[in-house]
Amino acid sequence: MASIFTKIIQGEIFCHKIAEDDRYFAFLDINPLAKGHTLVIPKQEVDYIFDLDDEDLNGLHLFAKKVAKAVEKSVECKRIGIAVIGLEVPHTHIHLVPLNRIGDLNFANPKLDLSAEELAEIASTIRKNLE
Repeated sequence: MASIFTKIIQGEIFCHKIAEDDRYFAFLDINPLAKGHTLVIPKQEVDYIFDLDDEDLNGLHLFAKKVAKAVEKSVECKRIGIAVIGLEVPHTHIHLVPLNRIGDLNFANPKLDLSAEELAEIASTIRKNLE
């Protein structure tokens, strides 16, 4: 059965898409830790990040870097934090989380409750800042 992320890639589930190429996909997290919290995934459904072959692992990180730079230009933050947890969805994904203090990357923190309009606006701003 396809993961929720595969269904997002295939357009079966709506997302606020940030970027896409032939191998990778980035979209806003709908339960974000911070404005601009973005998920970056390979289109290939692989559960565990270290099961990706070296080329795909490298490509995923380079794609995430491009997206992270756009997020950083789009929301107020000191840095973009990166986390790979991989327990909640069986599809490799990298969290890009805007940070202002070290505790901002704690997944036990309350999630923001952003409206669809706010998410759409954030996604639009990030897309405009992609190089």
